[in-house]
Amino acid sequence: MKKAYFAGGCFWGVEHLMKKIPGVLDVFSGYMGGHIDNPSYEQVCTKLTGHIETVEVVYDETKVDFTTLAKAFFEIHDPSQEGGQGPDMGPQYISAIFYNNESEKECAEDLIKILESSGLNVVTELIPVKTFWKAEEYHQNYYTKTGKTPYCHTYKKRF
Repeated sequence: MKKAYFAGGCFWGVEHLMKKIPGVLDVFSGYMGGHIDNPSYEQVCTKLTGHIETVEVVYDETKVDFTTLAKAFFEIHDPSQEGGQGPDMGPQYISAIFYNNESEKECAEDLIKILESSGLNVVTELIPVKTFWKAEEYHQNYYTKTGKTPYCHTYKKRF
């Protein structure tokens, strides 16, 4: 069992779509990258904590690899949108991959090169993993609980 961390705007949509990938065991919404411990949603929304809405993807590496997850990440959000995703704007909604090791970083860099060679201006940041703080329970499985559908995440084939 391994963990990968992706930030692509509102964590609800990223969580919802990443859960559909075979080999993914669970996905949690949370926060990463900031400078205070265990932030609340309200604190993150002030844009003063430095946290980014992030999902923790727990996966079975015998069934799915990091490259497959990273490709899916780049296909379920717009990695060229600066300052947020869809209508959600602000530093807490930027596109980022938090990498666990150099192999994950190199994989992400290679995928970004492929996307840029096809004309996409990728703004996704690559950041070393920091402490993941799980978001409040009402954020977990949001679309399953509410029956709604993601409003700023849609699939677009890029690879």
